[in-house]
Amino acid sequence: MKTLLKIFLFFGIGILMTSCISKKKMTALQSEYEVTNKQLGECGENLNEYMARLAACKQENEKLKGQVQTSKSNLQLREEQISDLKEQINDVRVLRDKQLSQVDDLTTLSQSANENIKETLLQLEKKDKYINLLQAAKTRADSINLVLAVNLKGVLKSGIEDNDVEVKVDKTVVFVNLSDKMLFKSGSSTLTPKAKGVLGKIAKIVESRPDLEVMVEGYTDSRSIKTNCIQDNWDLSVKRSTSVIRVLQNNYGVDPNRLIAAGRGEYNALESNDTAEGRSINRRTRIIILPKLDQFYDLLNPNLAKKQ
Repeated sequence: MKTLLKIFLFFGIGILMTSCISKKKMTALQSEYEVTNKQLGECGENLNEYMARLAACKQENEKLKGQVQTSKSNLQLREEQISDLKEQINDVRVLRDKQLSQVDDLTTLSQSANENIKETLLQLEKKDKYINLLQAAKTRADSINLVLAVNLKGVLKSGIEDNDVEVKVDKTVVFVNLSDKMLFKSGSSTLTPKAKGVLGKIAKIVESRPDLEVMVEGYTDSRSIKTNCIQDNWDLSVKRSTSVIRVLQNNYGVDPNRLIAAGRGEYNALESNDTAEGRSINRRTRIIILPKLDQFYDLLNPNLAKKQ
């Protein structure tokens, strides 16, 4: 009985010891598992980081490939430009050799040929002087036109609405646009009393410059007209211009040899005739103050150009 009890006690102690050892191993294995799992997570993070770096490297590689391709294209372009420059240099060399050959030929010219060259240079010098005279004459004309325009604006704007009068300088001429409503009654070539006062002011400016001519141009709108006295717009525009001419001559003593009457009818319109406002603008009289025609002919003569 005691022996049997000892045996059971021995086996019980063995089983108890075996159970203790299994729990220790289990704890150790659990710890090892947790460490391994943590390391595995770190490995996963490292793997993601390396994959991101790899993608960045691939992107950088593609970028570098593009830059290399661009550099190759630029290099090819530079090579083509260098080739073109070499061809241009060769052309310049050929031209230089040709010019040197011409210079050598010039050195062998006879005394007679040298005299001809001197004469040619002298003629060119005379032409340059003539051109300078023409430029001086143009500058003088521009200055005169500017002063004339300022004077006209000063005397005409007094008591006249801005919409009724316009003074402009165009190249070699000064012209004054006068509205239809200020000069004439509708469809008539008879001047209003106000128009005669305005023409008197223009006559004073014209009389102060006897070297200038005066052209009066009449304009109408596109609406047709036909009366016992007026056949059409051509007729009306001419009659209006001659009415102005007669006042300048008869009332203010402007030399008729300096006066020119012209009618432009409904043509050369400034605005569209489709609106009442446009037609009002187109119905106008233009007084042009310009150099006499013989003055332009004088400019063609070098001897007379010096006097201008």
